Amino acid sequence: MNSLDWAVLIGYFGVMVAIGVWSHKRVDNVSDFFTAGGRMPWWLSGISHHMSGYSAVMFTGYAAIAYTYGVTSYVTWSFPIAIGVAIGAKTFAPRLNRVRSRLHVSSPLEYLKNRYNLPTQQALAWSGVLLKIVDVGAKWAAIATLLSVFTGVSLNMGILITGAVTAIYCTVGGLWADALTELGQFIIQFVAGIAMLVAVMAELNGFGTLWSVWDEPALDGHTKPLAGPYMMVFLIAYLFIKTFEYNGGMWNQAQRYMATDSAKSATRSATLSAALWLIWPLVLFFPMWVAPLIVKTDVPADSYALMAEHLLPHGLLGLVIVGFFSHTMAMCSSDANAIAAVVTRDIMPAVSRKAREWDTRVGLLAARWATLLFLGLSMAIATQVNSAFFGDIITVVIKWVAGLMGPIAIPLMLGLLPWFRKSGPTAALISWGLGLVTFWLVNYPISWNVDGGVPLQYQVSIPLAVSLVLYILIGYVKPEDTPERDALIAKINSDDGGSAAAAVPAPAGPAEDDVVGAPAKD
Repeated sequence: MNSLDWAVLIGYFGVMVAIGVWSHKRVDNVSDFFTAGGRMPWWLSGISHHMSGYSAVMFTGYAAIAYTYGVTSYVTWSFPIAIGVAIGAKTFAPRLNRVRSRLHVSSPLEYLKNRYNLPTQQALAWSGVLLKIVDVGAKWAAIATLLSVFTGVSLNMGILITGAVTAIYCTVGGLWADALTELGQFIIQFVAGIAMLVAVMAELNGFGTLWSVWDEPALDGHTKPLAGPYMMVFLIAYLFIKTFEYNGGMWNQAQRYMATDSAKSATRSATLSAALWLIWPLVLFFPMWVAPLIVKTDVPADSYALMAEHLLPHGLLGLVIVGFFSHTMAMCSSDANAIAAVVTRDIMPAVSRKAREWDTRVGLLAARWATLLFLGLSMAIATQVNSAFFGDIITVVIKWVAGLMGPIAIPLMLGLLPWFRKSGPTAALISWGLGLVTFWLVNYPISWNVDGGVPLQYQVSIPLAVSLVLYILIGYVKPEDTPERDALIAKINSDDGGSAAAAVPAPAGPAEDDVVGAPAKD
């Protein structure tokens, strides 16, 4: 990097902070901070949903998969996300929007107290927060790794820089700042991605590179859709995992659907995000697939960064680096906002009587402090993510997050659907608890006693399968549907707002003037 690249990077940080300060004017209460007051346009929600699913892990961990195995990186990552989000466009997106507009909540988990009970809500909240601290820690480590490759800045300093800038804009401006910065980040990513694609084609065989390079010996096996540990079982498991996760199972994407003005807008938002997931990653991945023809490295995770340094002129190189930051800051800021919502709307009211009596000003202040606390803890974890305990970055992201997400997300997501109305708190807690235990058993005691360890595809799929089967089975063996729970489910599943159903109890939470007042428009 030279002074021009640094100017681009510093300018980008400045714009992100400025957007956060501008967005501060649109945040008057907790509802504005966490769900944009239900006023976010569907197209902005869709772009924000798409961008909040990326991080620099794509340019490190997934770059390593692409460098080693080729198109497998797309087939087993962005393609199942696209399919999962498309499924959720009709299944989950409108229901999550109705959770906000009809139940008047600001956190994806607020309705769980009435859907199940308080212990279930707290179990999902605490375990999800802890998992996300580790997940976001891996994201900080990924972007710091890239910054180190380009600039020589230490890992810890890179974590501090990116975390501090993100903390400023997402703490000040809430979800509005997240969405608007993600729009800017998408534009930057588009320009940087196209620049990298053009540079790679110019280096090789022009436009014909798209179809002429696959016979090169260095790319042997790169056209196989499934390779290495990423086989059919992994793909199927990943499809289930990402369908739950990217439709709201890990909360930040749920907020994008909740932030739109109607269920119809939420569906349009999800459809746009699914289309972007299907098409745009092809542009980003192609340079990674052909990277073995351009750079040779014993550390595949560094391949994209090394290729960018080799091919791009200064200025454009700075823009690509900004693109790396865009991904990570988009995901981490959206996660921070979602976690702060859960902490202030779900956890704190359960453990403190004073939190139940917060007024608008105190509730908003608590939301901002919770955001800062989450970012600080995740940055601390980031400094340890390459330790022997956690493993490398891609291990944390794929194994820990994919393996643990299912048990946490299944009660939340399936609890929205009328087909599982008989599954109550017993089904939710047992499926959650035994799913976590299964993850530990498969990944550690059993894996330690199996030659070569348990294959990755089973490490991530078995906990999900156990939780899914238990949740459904227990619902039939020990049904816990009640008139109140049926009314709650009817409220978020019917176009008429469940007017024929019994009255739904108001969810417990902070002061009434913090809730969304926008009427449903579907």
